[in-house]
Amino acid sequence: MTAESRPARVTRLGQNQYGKAECRVVRIVRDGATHHIKDLNVSVALSGAMDDVHLSGSNANVLTTDTTKNTVFAFAKEHGIASAEQFGIHLARHFVGSRPSVHRARIRIEEYGWERIPTAEEGEHSFVRTGQETRTTEVDHDGGQWQVVSGLKDLVVMNSTDSEFRGFVKDPYTTLKETRDRVLATEVTARWRFNWTGDAQPAPNWEESYGQARHHLLTAFADTYSYSLQQTLFAMGTRVVENRPEIDEIRLSLPNKHHFLVDLEPFGLKNDNEVYLAADRPYGLIEGTVLRDGAEAGIPVTD
Repeated sequence: MTAESRPARVTRLGQNQYGKAECRVVRIVRDGATHHIKDLNVSVALSGAMDDVHLSGSNANVLTTDTTKNTVFAFAKEHGIASAEQFGIHLARHFVGSRPSVHRARIRIEEYGWERIPTAEEGEHSFVRTGQETRTTEVDHDGGQWQVVSGLKDLVVMNSTDSEFRGFVKDPYTTLKETRDRVLATEVTARWRFNWTGDAQPAPNWEESYGQARHHLLTAFADTYSYSLQQTLFAMGTRVVENRPEIDEIRLSLPNKHHFLVDLEPFGLKNDNEVYLAADRPYGLIEGTVLRDGAEAGIPVTD
């Protein structure tokens, strides 16, 4: 088909942009035994002289989305993250100045806050993500007996050290490397069953019980040197049952919020346990129940 016979174009390209969305970057600053965390979700969108990639498929002006993702992680190391705003300014300034074809950079950042978990152990490296978890309760009554199961969900916690994972079984499909120092993070779902069965006995102080159960879950998480998330789960459940006589059983569900060290060597940077990719899926899911010795299991399954 010649140019003369080609139909006139009836469409035109409007506003457009491209980039990498939701780069989860966690930056840990290790100030001796005291650690500081910045946890960001960074989305990059670039626009400018990008008509050709849409109209003819030419990538000559395209800075790849993979490059924008790598830049986020490299900048977390090179510039640190003093604030979400300053980090975004560094990125936008870089992208607009990196190529003549990039006229505009839009950086959207969500920051997830963390608070320190008070602990008697040396060092300050245990955190709970800010924002309230969801408190739950389930009451069963058959006209005679009562069963009360309370708990919480969406309680996100992290230890930035004092966790290792090694000595596991290896087969031809095993690629995971052993580590003596890893980030351990999880989103706690816990349900505990009270041994109160009716009005013939005094009812627990429900408010105090909830606060103390939560406290013991967090304290056990912070104070346990972890060789596995399963070991941590048992320590958390055990501390609740041992310290709260009104609770006979606790069931815990702990997804492993994997944090993988990012390979920065292609950019000439050393990653000394500082910059991580926070992966949300797939994830290991660790579940278990801790019972008071002699108590029967009774938490209803709600899966």
